Amino acid sequence: MLVRTFCVFDDLRLTIGLISLVFILLQVANETLHTDSPDLPVCFQLSVLSWLPCVYLWLACLPYLFYLQRNNKGYIMMSMLNRVKTVFGLVLWIVCWADLFGTFHELQQGKTQAPIYFVTPLVVGMTMLLATFLIQFERLKGVQSSGVLFIFWFLSVLCAIVPFRSKIILAKSEIGITDKLRFTTFYFYFALIGAELILCCFNEKPPLFSDVDTDPNPCPQTTAGFLSTVTFWWFTRMAIKGYKNPLEAKDLWSLNKRDSSEQVVPKLLREWEVEQSNAARSTQALYSKPLPAGEGNHVGGESSPEEVEVLLSKKKGPKKASFLRSLIKAFGPYFLIGSGFKLLQDLITFVNPQLLSLLILFTKQKEAPTWWGYALAFLMFFTAFLQTLILHQHFQYCFVTGMRLRTAIIGAIYRKSLVITNAAKRTSTVGEIVNLMSVDAQRFMDLTTFLNMLWSAPLQIMLALYFLWQNLGPSVLAGVAVMILLIPFNAAIAMKTRAYQVEQMQYKDARIKLMNEILNGIKVLKLYAWENSFKNKVLEIRQKELNVLRKTAYLGALSTMAWTSAPFLVALTTFAVYVTVDKNNILDAEKAFVSLSLFNILRFPLNMLPQVISSIVQASVSLKRIQDFLSHDELDLELVDRTNTATVTVVNGKFTWARQDPPALHNINLMVPQGSLLAVVGHVGCGKSSLISALLGEMEKQEGDISIRGSVAYVPQQAWIQNAILRDNILFGKAYNEPKYRSCLEACALTPDLEVLPGGDMTEIGEKGINLSGGQRQRVSLARALYNEADVYLLDDPLSAVDAHVAKHIFDQVIGPEGVLKGKTRILVTHGISFLPQVDNIVVMVEGRVSEMGSYQELLKQNGAFAEFLRNYSLEDIIEEDGATVAFDEEEEDFPDDALSNHTDMVDNEPVVNEAKRQFIRQISIISGDLENPRGRSVRKRLCSERKHVEPDPEKKLPKVEKLILAETAETGRVKAKVFWEYAKAVGPLLSLFIAFLYGCQNAAAIGANIWLSQWTNDAVGNGTKVDVSTRVGVYAALGLAQGILVMGSSFTLAIGNIGAARKLHCALLDNKFHTPQSFFDTTPIGRVINRFSKDIYVIDEALPSTVLMFLGTFFSSLSTMIVIVSSTPIFAVVIAPLAFIYVFVQRFYVATSRQLKRLESVSRSPIYSHFSETLTGSSVIRAYGRHNAFVLLNDMKVDENQKSYYPGIVSNRWLGVRIEFIGNCIVLFAALFAVIGKAHLNPGLVGLSVSYALLVTMSLNWMVRMTSDLESNIVAVERVKEYSETKTEAPWEVEEKKPSPDWPSHGNVEFSDYSVRYREGLELVLKNLTLSVKGGEKIGIVGRTGAGKSSMTLCLFRLLEAAGGEITIDGVNISEIGLHDLRSKLTIIPQEPVLFSGSLRMNLDPFEKYSDGEVWKALELSHLNKFVSNQPAKLELECSEGGENLSVGQRQLVCLARALLRKTRILILDEATAAIDLETDDLIQSTIRTQFEDCTVFTIAHRLNTIMDYTRVLVLDKGKIAEFDTPTNLLSKKGIFYGMAKDAGLTQ
Repeated sequence: MLVRTFCVFDDLRLTIGLISLVFILLQVANETLHTDSPDLPVCFQLSVLSWLPCVYLWLACLPYLFYLQRNNKGYIMMSMLNRVKTVFGLVLWIVCWADLFGTFHELQQGKTQAPIYFVTPLVVGMTMLLATFLIQFERLKGVQSSGVLFIFWFLSVLCAIVPFRSKIILAKSEIGITDKLRFTTFYFYFALIGAELILCCFNEKPPLFSDVDTDPNPCPQTTAGFLSTVTFWWFTRMAIKGYKNPLEAKDLWSLNKRDSSEQVVPKLLREWEVEQSNAARSTQALYSKPLPAGEGNHVGGESSPEEVEVLLSKKKGPKKASFLRSLIKAFGPYFLIGSGFKLLQDLITFVNPQLLSLLILFTKQKEAPTWWGYALAFLMFFTAFLQTLILHQHFQYCFVTGMRLRTAIIGAIYRKSLVITNAAKRTSTVGEIVNLMSVDAQRFMDLTTFLNMLWSAPLQIMLALYFLWQNLGPSVLAGVAVMILLIPFNAAIAMKTRAYQVEQMQYKDARIKLMNEILNGIKVLKLYAWENSFKNKVLEIRQKELNVLRKTAYLGALSTMAWTSAPFLVALTTFAVYVTVDKNNILDAEKAFVSLSLFNILRFPLNMLPQVISSIVQASVSLKRIQDFLSHDELDLELVDRTNTATVTVVNGKFTWARQDPPALHNINLMVPQGSLLAVVGHVGCGKSSLISALLGEMEKQEGDISIRGSVAYVPQQAWIQNAILRDNILFGKAYNEPKYRSCLEACALTPDLEVLPGGDMTEIGEKGINLSGGQRQRVSLARALYNEADVYLLDDPLSAVDAHVAKHIFDQVIGPEGVLKGKTRILVTHGISFLPQVDNIVVMVEGRVSEMGSYQELLKQNGAFAEFLRNYSLEDIIEEDGATVAFDEEEEDFPDDALSNHTDMVDNEPVVNEAKRQFIRQISIISGDLENPRGRSVRKRLCSERKHVEPDPEKKLPKVEKLILAETAETGRVKAKVFWEYAKAVGPLLSLFIAFLYGCQNAAAIGANIWLSQWTNDAVGNGTKVDVSTRVGVYAALGLAQGILVMGSSFTLAIGNIGAARKLHCALLDNKFHTPQSFFDTTPIGRVINRFSKDIYVIDEALPSTVLMFLGTFFSSLSTMIVIVSSTPIFAVVIAPLAFIYVFVQRFYVATSRQLKRLESVSRSPIYSHFSETLTGSSVIRAYGRHNAFVLLNDMKVDENQKSYYPGIVSNRWLGVRIEFIGNCIVLFAALFAVIGKAHLNPGLVGLSVSYALLVTMSLNWMVRMTSDLESNIVAVERVKEYSETKTEAPWEVEEKKPSPDWPSHGNVEFSDYSVRYREGLELVLKNLTLSVKGGEKIGIVGRTGAGKSSMTLCLFRLLEAAGGEITIDGVNISEIGLHDLRSKLTIIPQEPVLFSGSLRMNLDPFEKYSDGEVWKALELSHLNKFVSNQPAKLELECSEGGENLSVGQRQLVCLARALLRKTRILILDEATAAIDLETDDLIQSTIRTQFEDCTVFTIAHRLNTIMDYTRVLVLDKGKIAEFDTPTNLLSKKGIFYGMAKDAGLTQ
């Protein structure tokens, strides 16, 4: 009963309270709204206004204290500022309580005061104490500037302004001031809170021992105040610096600790490990049943298997670790703060349309007090400004989350890629792994920006519809119906566009792949005169690509029309239905323009929602790919037992490259005594290198045990060289010790090489050791092993790439019984039979088994396979094999293979890997940003076939390359107008003008429609007859449709113009590159040329058109806004000039800074991928030397370096956004203010029109600056393509008046007269005054030490090098006078590196299809390939992979021979053509050449001297001059240079 009484009593109290509140509010409304001098009642001032700030602070206090407790930044010393703030806080408390005691004093005097006079001073006083406590608590927790307190003081001042004014009005009135105490205390109070607000704007000093003190260039954000943080003012300093001078890497701030890899990556990895262990536990608990094969792939439809996989909701089988969950746990909380801001911003968005409605109402009521209008104008400005600040805070949180996601994903993938098994490497090719790092990580980054739209868009749509319903009632449903109908239309366009994009990507990939091959094999194309055939192939693919682009552009035009017309159609149907449904429905200005501004709000979420959903689908595919990769098996690092006492033992070893593969090594039993030298020999592909990999723990062990005691040094078959200085390549992380270092160089015969390199051992080595020859790379790799002082040395054929005498030196000095390594355990894989007598033991491998083992003598006695092998090849023959088995110069090989196939013999069975490498290269060259800096050029593959003989060349070459690259990076400052003109010319000058005209027309139509609407709304209520309504609706519809048609027309025209420009620019570039002389390709990294064909052409194809479209759209819409506002309130023109000035001013600052930041970002992006590629290829070396952690750190450093330029880039957008939107908000303010001022002669329709346009302008202005910046960034692509379309070209391909006769050369006489040549302008002569005459049919051997000019001589015959003096005549024709194709098609070369192109074998032999199948088969038979080809199911149509990777190097060399046999010209040049072929095949080839080219003139550059001993004459070159030229017998008897070489090779005693 008692409870019920209380409840009734409570209800009664509540009712009375509500009635009195309503009464107070009515009184407030009467006193305030309808008077010219508004004021608020004292009671309201003392209660609501005084309590508001207090309620805020008490509510914010608890979460804020919790936050401070969690995020302690250190301790700040008490400063003067802090003392003053604290004293003021205490004085405020005293002032408030003085009020309270005054009230008590009055009570004693017998004056009873209302309870509010007790409550308010008490509450405010307590709050002031809380604020003072917070000031000190923040100081102890290291907060330099407080947002919570700033808002509190700001609210306090805001709420105190009303009593401030009231008290002055009261003092002026006749009554005067009665309550002097409260009057005085209030002004004290006001002065103090004002002072606190001002003091709050200043910053405290940084906490003690913070990073700011130690960091040379700290990010000012950490020390920025609250206001500076909210407005991004702290960025201004960089904007000014970037405006004055182009920014450089040294100007960038350090990355915030919380965004660095050091903190971000471990955070994600911790969560991922937890996920994995949970998944493992649940799987064990469940059952160990594997996933059904191919699950998810059998679903029909167009979706890719990955998407289907993601979309399949219920997956059976064991639980997988969820990468998404790890991401959410690691980065979700921070992202949620951004979502909070988004929610606030969405709600505030809807305030302005309501204010607009009140403003229109105000202009209708002629008797309304003027202050209403001003209040509304300033309220509109304030809400718009608040919305701006909140929106950009939301973006900042989202972008930073995206940035952290990218850092974390790259870090996780890098760490994983260092430890995945070979089986896993096979499923994830190198290209895919790099894609995960670049594309997939980027997708996550992009998604985070808009992820909140997933819930925000529906919320905005629902709110907009609610307000529209309030405004227009059920008629809104007509508009909603139109929107719903447009959704499938847009979706269909999006689906189709996506399909086209996939198709276009395939063409683009094919084109880049082909270009990549062409540029890699450009020398071969020139030598064979095959350019036209390949040029047509590229143009064919390009045509298909442009056709798809055209379709995409047309779809784009449709979707632009839909997007532009959607709000109009919705408005049209809604208004039409509204006025026709009921005669009483009259469309007035308030309804029309408030609805229009709501429709405009609707436009954004409706457009974004489909995009966000498709981004999510893409990201889910990426998520699955990353998750699969991170779930791969890892190498068992405990596979090799390191604790055993024996040095190297393998017991019953059975090893495989992947679990499902058959074992590569069986039944291996090996025991290498401490300090002995074991040689491993055997045929190609017998498992020698696999044995080394097994000892390193790189293979899967199926049975048996391996143990190695002590540390390991490993020299792979293909040297792995980092892009670093030579010294760092050798030290490999060890400390520098001068004497030890010098002795290593000496032992590895590197000292003479250092004299040749421009910077000695400080010379920067290009990626993959580009500026070192194959032999030098191998010796550097050996020196690295030597310097590392390990216990066990695993040497995988290190002598294959060096000349015979060097091999002997290295064996004697390093590996052999008297070498530096004596006493260490050495396992040497070798083909060099001459060294075998000096080793302790020999293992003979046959098909993955150990067939024999023992010392040299024992094996000879056993008379097994080994003895037979030795007998087949007499010792002399074999001795040079070391010099000659240049197991192909790896300059041509894309990648020194890593663990999966670091040996030529596995290449045949591993096409996957090599294909991967190819793709990787393609990725890299596409990704590698706009500019490559010297350290991180996009992976570039060079076919430096001259490398062998231009040993001194690197010194000239390096500075030259260095200079080229620096020049590229230095693109700074504004883009010249000339570049825009170039693009306009490519589009077509008249077409360009027409496009601009169409854009003008479409905006005119839009303005027309809205002016008509404003006229319509002004129709007097009296004559709103049906006829009038139908005219109004009709004209409105006509104008709107005209706008839609014009939009489509302008988009179509623009698309046609852009595609025309893209075609012209690409054609010019392609044409020029085929005519460019070879010297250009020698000094330009191929990655950079590929970049022009991929990245820059992509920009011209896709990015530039959309930027131009957006730029024109935003420019004209901003212009039309100004026109509308000025025409409705002409006084607005006064404001335009200052606003435009500020706008241009801010824009100039932003564009200069942001452009340079973008450049720096792309420059710093390349090294991440370059380093990653290096790591992937050298992972086995990195693991062998135990450098895993050092490389992880290096990668983190490179990612942080990249984010260092990315972060200011995001902030620059926020900085710009806040400033430009502020200008937009000023436009809203002035449009509203002038509408209020000119209220007397303005009708509501015009006010609505002007202000609703102003509300739209903010977006346009913001986008216009962005687009200006993007346009400048993207138009650079035109500049870069143009630059490479205008490089110097070589001589014409055909000279009509000098065409030689068809049967030329009939004899094959070649004459050099006083001939000199240099590689490029400014370099020394390579050949000096050669004079010699060769009769038709002679066989000439050309020999000489490295760098003597052997290959240069052959290049001169083809005019790849043009004469510096003298001339060459062939059969009496001076070759410098005829066309290049006429010359080159009449000569044949079998080049040093066998280059094949992807396509059929037939195409590789005969690209112009000149010969019959019979002739092709004949050539194959003579080159001993017919057996291999006829065994292939496709026969001549056998598909060669990129670079001919699916053929062994030997087979590729034979294909080149077959080409020569097909062309069968009078003059044949062989350039070390048999270096990669085993001895048997070599003999066959030599005999083929002797028989088939019997009557031809043959020039052979020989390494194996025995091949040219029966030649007519031998030419010995030395330092570019003829040293000796005679028959081999005569030269031997002269005992000159040739004799010395023959002696080294053991051909003479």
